[in-house]
Amino acid sequence: MAVPPPGCPAHGIGVGGLRRLYGPGAEDLEAVYETLRAEHGPVAPALLHEDVPIWVVLGHSENLHMVRNPSQFCRNTRLWSALQDGTVKPDHPLMPHFAWQPICSHAEGDEHLRLRGAVTGAMSTIDHRGIRRYINRATQQLVNKFCREGRADLVGQFAEHLPMVVMCEILGMPEEYNDQIVQAARDMPKGSETAIASNAYLMDVLMRLTARRRAEPRDDFTSHLINHPANLTDDEVGQHLRIILVAAYEATANLIANVMRVVLTDPRFRAQLNGGQMTVPQAVEQSLWDEPPFSTVLPYIAKQDTELGDQRIRKGDALILGIAPGNVDPRVRPDPKAHMQGNRSHLAFGGGPHECPGQDIGRVIAEVGVDALLTRLPDVQLACDEDELGWWASISNRHLVELPVKFEAKPQQDVMARPAHPLALQRSSNWLVSTPQPKTAPLEATSPTSAPMPTSAPTPTPTPEPAGRPGVFRRLLRWWRGE
Repeated sequence: MAVPPPGCPAHGIGVGGLRRLYGPGAEDLEAVYETLRAEHGPVAPALLHEDVPIWVVLGHSENLHMVRNPSQFCRNTRLWSALQDGTVKPDHPLMPHFAWQPICSHAEGDEHLRLRGAVTGAMSTIDHRGIRRYINRATQQLVNKFCREGRADLVGQFAEHLPMVVMCEILGMPEEYNDQIVQAARDMPKGSETAIASNAYLMDVLMRLTARRRAEPRDDFTSHLINHPANLTDDEVGQHLRIILVAAYEATANLIANVMRVVLTDPRFRAQLNGGQMTVPQAVEQSLWDEPPFSTVLPYIAKQDTELGDQRIRKGDALILGIAPGNVDPRVRPDPKAHMQGNRSHLAFGGGPHECPGQDIGRVIAEVGVDALLTRLPDVQLACDEDELGWWASISNRHLVELPVKFEAKPQQDVMARPAHPLALQRSSNWLVSTPQPKTAPLEATSPTSAPMPTSAPTPTPTPEPAGRPGVFRRLLRWWRGE
């Protein structure tokens, strides 16, 4: 069947006259969402891949209502009419998103409390100070690989790798960090032809990890998840590890790339960082408004006949949590380009009982990683015109393909060393202010049984402090670095 040309009213229109969220006519989903908003209001009917009908929630308040009312909407996909009647085929490209799994985000009631309690309990054991040190060392190692070249791709050589090396350490499998696991985690959420195979590879890695830690517990997230009083089965442990790894990786890789893109392309943004009017954590929050790492989460299921955004939703209908369109709802953000400093009411991490439990880890990886990169490469600048940057977009997210940069070539640094020049401390004072994390049970960033970070060196002798009590900033800086 011939595809209508772009601009034709039928372009991107499917069964029942509904707009498609995939294929020709949906290359710019941001524009499609705005068209749907104009045609239908804050909740709009649309079509997923293979013309599966679904509702798109575009309004900010409507999204919050959906996620905060588990009596009306849930994430138990077994209740989805399209799955029950065979409309969604077993080989649907988005099946890794659709298929029910024994995880907290698909559970309700007491079962949700049991599974979610195990995840948050294991999260509480993470030593945030130790992880900050580990992120900084991992950043230095990644920068060491390209700093002598004077050029780099901050997506392929940095943003896509830092979150994975950190998450592998947190989960207790640093030896599994390699290009293959990075590529599989990047591919799985895309709904590509290889998404199911990528999902199978990740599950194999994580189930082997589960078996190892069941037999030999260590002081890592996986061991704490296994040993939680909730008594998760091996399948429950493996599935939770998968969703945590993929969601944290994909979200944080996109977040790092987006923050760096804005720093490199918006002179006002970088000036605010350098001048101290904006900190890296504030820059991260702005990016979560403007370019959320996940543009949608799907699906939520209506548990009963109801209404949302003046639309009649039937029991068994599926809905998309519209993070990106909700963040630019003109009713809450009339000027989509306005800075949102101090405002964390974006939808980037969802809300309600299924709000992302690992959002603080994602934030800290992005904050520490971006700060450490800017400290090492203060003269970094974009190596192409902004309009030459390429994007890859899917129903679940939109991310940069590459971010080419240039800078004055620099020598490699000892990953354990302090900044190489005195001005770094002053510059960091403008970037490194964040809300202290709550004190939690200790978890070493690199346990004696974990694979060591390569090329590490003994901790150098600290620089002597001047007589008297250190100033407030120096004490804060010491706290930040875990000294």
